[in-house]
Amino acid sequence: MNNFDSMFDLVAGHEGEFSNITEDPGNWTGGKVGVGTCRGTKFGISAAAYPDIDIVNLTLDEAKALYRRDYWDRFDGDRLPGALALLVFDAAINNGTGRAVSWLQDVASVPQDGVVGPETLAAVDRLATAPNGTTGLCSEFLAQRLTFMAALPTWKTFGLGWARRLCKLPFETLPYLER
Repeated sequence: MNNFDSMFDLVAGHEGEFSNITEDPGNWTGGKVGVGTCRGTKFGISAAAYPDIDIVNLTLDEAKALYRRDYWDRFDGDRLPGALALLVFDAAINNGTGRAVSWLQDVASVPQDGVVGPETLAAVDRLATAPNGTTGLCSEFLAQRLTFMAALPTWKTFGLGWARRLCKLPFETLPYLER
């Protein structure tokens, strides 16, 4: 079942409207505070990831097309158990697709090659049907993400908001646990 549309609404809701906080490295075209131009972030589409996009005038439909092509499709979201797909999708938008795929491969106990291919998908399928299944995969994925985010130098500035997001996610996965 394709969950992309409903999950897009959730993740875009986490990301929110336009923001150009100068302390956020993602808002800068160079990916670091003070490097490049501060063009901001909108719906999770950042100047760091998309330095040539007019972030201020980005539409929700344009953001949705980018989410699908550059995030969801890169980790084969339609093939993952729904709850896990939501967590990987949210992490891909917030922390980068490379990190999200690395965490997924780590929890699936496969080599972290950055590509969600047959080996990763088979491991996820096998683990999802084991005792503690998808819930165990989701818990471990969130633990990996929390550990990473809490160690970021920007945690002091943005950590409370990130913590709220991470604490809300398990509840948002509930409708997708049996899909």
